[in-house]
Amino acid sequence: MATYRKSRRRPPEGFFECEGRGLQWLGEAEEQGGPRVVKVYEWGNDFLDIERVDPASPTPKAAQDFGAALARMHDAGAEFFGSAPAGYHGTCYFGPLQDPVPMDTGSWTDPATYFGEGRLMPMVRLGVQRGELTNGDMTMAQEVVDALPELLGSAAADRPARIHGDLWSGNVMWTEDAGHAEAVLIDPAAHGGHREEDLAMLKLFGAPYLGQIMDGYQSVHPLKKGYERRVTLWQLYPIAGHCVFFGGGYVDEFRSMCRSLLR
Repeated sequence: MATYRKSRRRPPEGFFECEGRGLQWLGEAEEQGGPRVVKVYEWGNDFLDIERVDPASPTPKAAQDFGAALARMHDAGAEFFGSAPAGYHGTCYFGPLQDPVPMDTGSWTDPATYFGEGRLMPMVRLGVQRGELTNGDMTMAQEVVDALPELLGSAAADRPARIHGDLWSGNVMWTEDAGHAEAVLIDPAAHGGHREEDLAMLKLFGAPYLGQIMDGYQSVHPLKKGYERRVTLWQLYPIAGHCVFFGGGYVDEFRSMCRSLLR
């Protein structure tokens, strides 16, 4: 099978190992009906070798199948919210290849503490350090964190899921290698998280056939009541990340999202 090499000069310590082990960890769920994940061949300090996937166009059927498979991958679970991929003991990362930032790992047992302490506030603090966000943004983000028990509602009882962690539409490839269209996952920031995070990321930049993906997901694991109202909440972390990486209009978007959650 053809090989694709991802590489970068002087990457952060453990960057490619983390991604490689994350792909392997997500791929373990294929045995119980999880989605196809690119195969990992080898990694080193500055590279990751994975299988090369020939792109194709998605279909409604492939999208629905992917949604069902994604639910099964989430159901494979993780020990804690914030768990690193199996076998990895270093720093995890989130963000583009040229500017990944550390992503906290930990053993949080509830999604509110995990999301507030382990995801949202560290990213907002980094945005302040880089001069893209302000102390006022930090205050507003803290108000969202304080409101998490109410904002999460029944979803606060969910168990840790095995999530991709950066599941925007560009990290779902579509191929016909198996003779029919299917989704293949690439470029994860894999960890134990809340299942609704991946689903909110798919919606953030418009995954194709999102309705069919959601139908397939709900057929395997129905989401808790009020999911639609929580999408903005889960999107705050990646949008805060975009403030850190790119600034610009993402800052206004972040502030608008915070205000909508605090109404």
